[in-house]
Amino acid sequence: MSIMQKIMTAVRGSARELGEAVVDSQSMRIFEQELFESKENLAAAKDSLTEIMASKMATERKIDSCKNEITEHESYAKKALEKGEESLALEIAGKVGGLEENLNQLKEDLSHYEKSIEVLKTQIANAEKSLTTHERDLNIVKTRESVQKASVSVSHTIKENNLSVDKAGETLEKIKEKQQHHADKVAAAEELAKEESSVDLDEKLKASGIKKDLNSAEAVLARIKGG
Repeated sequence: MSIMQKIMTAVRGSARELGEAVVDSQSMRIFEQELFESKENLAAAKDSLTEIMASKMATERKIDSCKNEITEHESYAKKALEKGEESLALEIAGKVGGLEENLNQLKEDLSHYEKSIEVLKTQIANAEKSLTTHERDLNIVKTRESVQKASVSVSHTIKENNLSVDKAGETLEKIKEKQQHHADKVAAAEELAKEESSVDLDEKLKASGIKKDLNSAEAVLARIKGG
């Protein structure tokens, strides 16, 4: 296979895959369109059925009329025979023969209409049953699709909420850390203030001679002499 043939084969393969992908993504819409077209075809079939039924009714009336006409002309032929008018009776008999041929044709037409009506009624009944099943299946598929979309949406919302909760927790911990740090600074300041106050008091006591500095040179020397 030449390079060009391989390229064309690859292009056809890509086009086929693209077409299948489009069909898959639009399968719901395609199914709905097919159902819509089936309903239109069913409506057309019902129109055809009513046309055939109307033709059957008209044919039945023609048959009744033809039978009446045959009966009428047969009585004419009998009367002509009774009067000895053989030629007139023969002419009337010819008329009756033509009417009988017409009657036979009408009966064939009627039989054809009856068979067609029976077939169409069966086909329409089956089509309606099939359409009902398909519409029910379509509703089920739509419901499942809605549930799946809702589930995905809920899952996504829960995931985002969990992330938000996690972020909120992190933010709260940072706030607590800042508050603790501030409390620690306040405590440290208070402790430092206490220490500074204590040092000041010691200095004042020492300066007034009330409190002896046990670590001064004089105090140490006196301790050595006394020892």
